Amino acid sequence: MKVVVASQNPVKVSAVQKAFSLQFPECEILIDSVSVASDVPDQPLGEQQTRQGAVNRVHNARASTAQADFWVGLEGGISTVEDEAFTFAWMAILDRSGKLSTSRSLALPLPAKVMERVGLGEELGNALDTVFGTKNIKHKGGAFGLLTDNYLTRQSVYIDTVFCALLPFKKEAYL
Repeated sequence: MKVVVASQNPVKVSAVQKAFSLQFPECEILIDSVSVASDVPDQPLGEQQTRQGAVNRVHNARASTAQADFWVGLEGGISTVEDEAFTFAWMAILDRSGKLSTSRSLALPLPAKVMERVGLGEELGNALDTVFGTKNIKHKGGAFGLLTDNYLTRQSVYIDTVFCALLPFKKEAYL
């Protein structure tokens, strides 16, 4: 089974590989990663913009690499609810027939000092690196790993979210 991931971030690629392997244990999963535009700001804000980034990525990946069984777009974003900021991600999966499924991750509260940096125009990963003295955290455990002492990681959260986005392609209840 060929799966095209609309990212070259090793954390995202690995999460997609693991989720597909869990959902399709009988298949050999071949991953191709491509860098494509999200057509949303580098730091998406709000549910709609973040979900749209994932959907745009999945369609742009299909346009980039037409021969595959599935295309996967992943987009992390930030949302504010009653003055509390959260980071989360949307996953979009498209199959050869054009069926689209999306799923959203859990939300992680963000510290005010990180949001101050985001408010100055920094992407979340860069803001975390600045505030916590990390280097390239978005290619490692991400905000989830950093703020939960690796109880959760960006990869573990993304595995679960991709796994859920795959349910409509696997479970009889959705077919």
